[in-house]
Amino acid sequence: QVQLVESGGGLVQPGGSLRLSCAASTRISDINTMNWYRQAPGKQREQVATLTRGGSTNYADSVKGRFTMSRDNAKNTVLLQMNSLKPEDTAVYYCRAYLDPWHVYWGQGTQVTVSS
Repeated sequence: QVQLVESGGGLVQPGGSLRLSCAASTRISDINTMNWYRQAPGKQREQVATLTRGGSTNYADSVKGRFTMSRDNAKNTVLLQMNSLKPEDTAVYYCRAYLDPWHVYWGQGTQVTVSS
């Protein structure tokens, strides 16, 4: 069982920045893939960013060039740096840990609201 706790969400003006954190109850370096997802009201949950155990990253086209996912192995934490935020980035952001098809874990989510 892996527990994930997100933090760092909040209200920010368009063009601003936020940094989300996801603290894991196990070693990040042991996890196959970590992801950030988001879900806006009335929309399906979408994958935003991926970070593999080997260090490769991938981003949704909608956030490419603005969001950066990284990890701090010493703190068992993954981060999502979000810059140049837009109102359409407003959503609940979730952290996901994928160990294998039978062991997938989600955090409780953190709200990000981009509004003037």
